Amino acid sequence: MQTSTNLGRVVRPGDDAWDAARGTFNLLIDQSPEAIAFPADDREVAAVIAYAREHGLRVAPQATGHNPGPLGSLAGTLILNTSALTGVSIDAGARRVRVGAAAKWEDVTPQLSELGLAALHGSSPDVGIVGYSLGGGIGWLARKHGMQCNAVTAIELVTADGRLVRTDANNEPELFWALRGGGGNFGIVTAIEFSVFPARELYAGAMFFPLERTSDVLRTWSGLLPALPEELTTWATILHFPPLPELPDAVRGQSFVIVMVALLGTEAEGRELLRPLHRLGPAMDTLAMQPPIGLADLAMDPVNPLPYLSTTALIDELSPSAIEDLTRIAGVGSTVTMVQLRHIGGALARHQPGAGARATLPGNIVMFSLSVVPDLSAAPAVEADLDAIAAAVAPNRVGNYPNFVEQPTDASLFFNTETWNRLRRVKSEYDPQDVFRGNHHVPAS
Repeated sequence: MQTSTNLGRVVRPGDDAWDAARGTFNLLIDQSPEAIAFPADDREVAAVIAYAREHGLRVAPQATGHNPGPLGSLAGTLILNTSALTGVSIDAGARRVRVGAAAKWEDVTPQLSELGLAALHGSSPDVGIVGYSLGGGIGWLARKHGMQCNAVTAIELVTADGRLVRTDANNEPELFWALRGGGGNFGIVTAIEFSVFPARELYAGAMFFPLERTSDVLRTWSGLLPALPEELTTWATILHFPPLPELPDAVRGQSFVIVMVALLGTEAEGRELLRPLHRLGPAMDTLAMQPPIGLADLAMDPVNPLPYLSTTALIDELSPSAIEDLTRIAGVGSTVTMVQLRHIGGALARHQPGAGARATLPGNIVMFSLSVVPDLSAAPAVEADLDAIAAAVAPNRVGNYPNFVEQPTDASLFFNTETWNRLRRVKSEYDPQDVFRGNHHVPAS
């Protein structure tokens, strides 16, 4: 390991800390960059960028190690790990939060909840706020308040020429626009500020149904969606719980179709809106009025790294044939660990004034399916089942949500032509030598 007063801590292949430093949340990803730098402040970030440019290396920002797959080969690339750039500051009166690039949602949401506030976080408290925000960010309050990237009010970053820039709607506005949805392609973000929203209590929880009721539940759930108000967000998930000792007895090693709900409203309103699902007779029902912190673990996402493959799509509807296919493919004996269907629309479909590059999402449902791969010999069967999941919804597919795409992809497919060309112009202005590699790459024009 090399320690430099200019670069901060740097780990290289062969160092004792190398394997731990290059690990990611997905244990199937074997990252092999040229080196990994852990700068402690803005000046060290600038020094790392200067070093990379001098030695002909590209720079890939990373913090928690979620969704590294799109980077592909890291030959000729230095990972700049921002996990030392800490700090959380909450201005409750202004409903504004500032966090360093190392912050995760679990560092913020408990404090906000105590203040009667909620952020536009996603399903996992372990995810880094900056990466989630730069790619879009859809969570439990998105149908009412939109994507997290458009709740961002200011971004601090170091550019390719070593400048520390604070950008917002009035300062370098084109850069501010590009960062909100264009990912980590334009500089190394060291801190962001974002708005949060009043929510002292909401009606939230989950209804667990036996796996054999999957078809009935998905038909009823999808039938409700067109009439639901924007204040209500619901996800339907086919989930096979592993037989882990740390899981509660009621779910350990069991399989369910689960309807998860978050409503900015009252219990009476929620029960009325969800009445058709209640009539199906859930085996367990955790729906109740609760503070916003209750949303943090509602999705029951894993907290420890695991080996997995995934597939995703934005779809305009969940057709009857897709319901039957998903029920069959993800049923008993399937290699599929989870199929999750998130209702979107609402504010996610409206272009708000001042929005960033990721202004809206097409479709009404986000599908994300994941399979744990216990060993590499199981990979072909897993891939076949995931391909079948993708094929089941393909007739209604309208695009992809970039934060869920976990393999190298042509990023131009995520944007319309006008937005893509504008992103490339911003890239050319701020990083003409293409130093920075975001997870989904935007090249200079």
